[in-house]
Amino acid sequence: MRAVIQRVRQASVSVEGETVGAISTGLMILIGVTRTDTEDDARWLAQKIATLRIFEDDAGKFNLSVIDIHASALVVSQFTLYADARRGRRPDFIDAARPEIAEPLVNRFVELLREQGLRVETGKFQARMLVQISNDGPVTLVLDSPAKVN
Repeated sequence: MRAVIQRVRQASVSVEGETVGAISTGLMILIGVTRTDTEDDARWLAQKIATLRIFEDDAGKFNLSVIDIHASALVVSQFTLYADARRGRRPDFIDAARPEIAEPLVNRFVELLREQGLRVETGKFQARMLVQISNDGPVTLVLDSPAKVN
């Protein structure tokens, strides 16, 4: 799994003009699933993101997690995170998981974040969404779940 994490002052996602998820201070998480991902990947990423210290303490150091500051997360599924644009002009999405694999893993990822104590809002799977954010910092990180060992 791959996550693009942005520290935000606010974020929202709407579908067909209706807001389906919104947060104030917290994390905007764009999540992509590849064909070989499992629940272990979702568990690892949820735990990593929930405890990632990317919020500043009183001294201005990155010492606090989203849990520490009692903030929220907005999770939006994004299959384009697994685009391969190395050849040609049109991205190839062959590494992205099919919806019947991706949707349950995204839902499980959300559940695992909630189990960490986070309030989590979401987008709508497979919908055309408008995402609005106010990136704070800006702070943006890309995390991949650990590589599989064969």
